Amino acid sequence: MAEALRSVTYSSTAASDFGERELDELLASSRAANLSRDLSGMLLFRGNRFLQVLEGPESLVRELIDRIRRDPRHRDMRVLVDEEIEQRRFADWTMGYESLKMPQNAAPEGFRDSFDDLDSDDGTITARALRELTLWFRTRSADPR
Repeated sequence: MAEALRSVTYSSTAASDFGERELDELLASSRAANLSRDLSGMLLFRGNRFLQVLEGPESLVRELIDRIRRDPRHRDMRVLVDEEIEQRRFADWTMGYESLKMPQNAAPEGFRDSFDDLDSDDGTITARALRELTLWFRTRSADPR
């Protein structure tokens, strides 16, 4: 019997400034490693903050999450969702990626920033933000990587 599939979503902050070059290197090594380990997922990055969904065989996902927790490039790591899944949501991506731009102007009244909602202690707000960001990523990423 095949090992159960697991999906873990976490957020973290880069311990130091992360530029485009560092991100490119991280993505290249992550994609190669994930392909060899049968892992898939997506990464969003904005303002030195990461939001990542990892999915695959449970033992491999847990091993990678433990490695990321110990990685000195990450701080304030927070697991937002940890669940068994029937099928992958990002099966075509060894590591889909999207850089989110920081807003330059003041937001209009009533505007809600899903990325900032990830910091909420209210689980319903965090879950809604994850759904919105995942949907945004999937519809925006017509080109699987």
